[in-house]
Amino acid sequence: MTVNMHEAKTNLSKLVELAAKGEEIIIAKAGKAVAVLKPYKLKQRKRKAGLLAGKPLDMSSFNKADEEIARLFNS
Repeated sequence: MTVNMHEAKTNLSKLVELAAKGEEIIIAKAGKAVAVLKPYKLKQRKRKAGLLAGKPLDMSSFNKADEEIARLFNS
């Protein structure tokens, strides 16, 4: 669908709803396409299982933060 700039400003909410449903809207100025309004798709990267497999975990400071928080609240 192609709309002119004035129509796009007037009906922005409706056009955004159409775009959210998957429609691509071309916005034109003086009959020339200048922008595209299209649905936003969140890019999700696939998680790799076992990313830290075989790597040693340093647990020496695991409780350190808890001790610091306890000290701050108990003082």
